[in-house]
Amino acid sequence: MTGAKSTLRRGPGRTAAAVLAVVLAAAGLAAGPAHAQSKAGTTVGGFLRIEPNARGAALGNAGSALPGGIESAWYNCGAIGMLEQPAVVYSHSFWFADIGFNYAAAALPVGGIGNFLVSVTALNSGEIDVRTVDQPLGTGERYTVSNTAIGLGYGLRITSRFAAGLQANYATERIWHTSVGMVTFNLGTVYRLTEGGAVLGFSLSNLGARASYDGDDLSIRYDADPDVYGDNSGLPAEQYTDNFPLPGVFRLGLGVPYRLGEDSDLLLLLEALHPNDNSESANLGVEWAWKGLFALRGGYQTLFQEDRQLGLTLGFGVGGVLGGNRYQVDYAWAGHRYLQDTHRFSVVFAY
Repeated sequence: MTGAKSTLRRGPGRTAAAVLAVVLAAAGLAAGPAHAQSKAGTTVGGFLRIEPNARGAALGNAGSALPGGIESAWYNCGAIGMLEQPAVVYSHSFWFADIGFNYAAAALPVGGIGNFLVSVTALNSGEIDVRTVDQPLGTGERYTVSNTAIGLGYGLRITSRFAAGLQANYATERIWHTSVGMVTFNLGTVYRLTEGGAVLGFSLSNLGARASYDGDDLSIRYDADPDVYGDNSGLPAEQYTDNFPLPGVFRLGLGVPYRLGEDSDLLLLLEALHPNDNSESANLGVEWAWKGLFALRGGYQTLFQEDRQLGLTLGFGVGGVLGGNRYQVDYAWAGHRYLQDTHRFSVVFAY
């Protein structure tokens, strides 16, 4: 697959082994006493944390140290600096309850300046019937939930092995006539421990100020004193919502490649996560690639997380050269403890 021949060459050596111990220790923190109180459902803009790329999703979403191209940038914007050629990616996810989730990104390396990336994320629920206690079968009205995010990223290869990146995003979340807008920032670095060997990555995602909802659905008629007759019982008023934090997450990961044979490569991924609205967890992934043309993948996500609902992931990918351009098509399946399984498809072109 993308980057398979350039990054999957030999074992990690002593340096990678030492880093592996560090990442294992970070992941092991989640297995001990709780270090962060679970605050699931307390952040705004939760769609910003939905992993769009099928390759990373099949690898348990252990993507902060994922070798490869543009498909790695969502997990760690430091990977933008490692890009060597223009590339585009499009992903579609079949999410819960027939919700559609789409992601597209384009990267352009500019020699001597750095690399730039533009991304668009869109989630849409489709039309939903308005139901009330008095009318459980529906009022005849319909509403939608739609979320969008536009991102602009920049990455720079500082040395032959080290790159850093920054991405700014403007995201909106709309529920019927009520919406919230927010500005978020992502930071990340990628370090190749050995030439063509292990990769260490860390990222901070969705940094920004707290945000609150606003819109017509918060308008009400207010009676200042319902016990008094004769006063104005229909004063126009507006409700205010709390300011909610953004779904920030810190990732620290390690990718270790092994050469199994002349045409066969293995990639092992380990990642520790610290979100601001849940307990710490770990993601694991493994990829077997053959000649850079076919890959099988598997992983496990949110290991050690309190009351976790996610787990096993599987997927595959095919790739090749078409008209002198590299292409890659990936699929991922992810299980859920209570809701339906999810499916992702991605297409990548590198020019």
